[in-house]
Amino acid sequence: MFTKTTACAAAIALSATTAFAGGLSPEIVEAVPMEEVVAPAGPSINPTYIVVGVLAALLIAAAVSDDDDEEEIRKIPIDVLEAGQG
Repeated sequence: MFTKTTACAAAIALSATTAFAGGLSPEIVEAVPMEEVVAPAGPSINPTYIVVGVLAALLIAAAVSDDDDEEEIRKIPIDVLEAGQG
């Protein structure tokens, strides 16, 4: 009976030590993986360039459609023509 009790005590002690497996050492806590912060999508081009481009296009359009008085045919008064002939 003594051997049976000793064997049971040894089995319990062995299972208790394997359950603790590290003794009384501090528990190792693994870091929880953090979610990656995704930066918000920005514009592919600076909006300032768009504004400058639109202003340049407006200036070019204004320069092209400018009505020059130089292209019009000037009418010479008849008095000037008569004065020049005589």
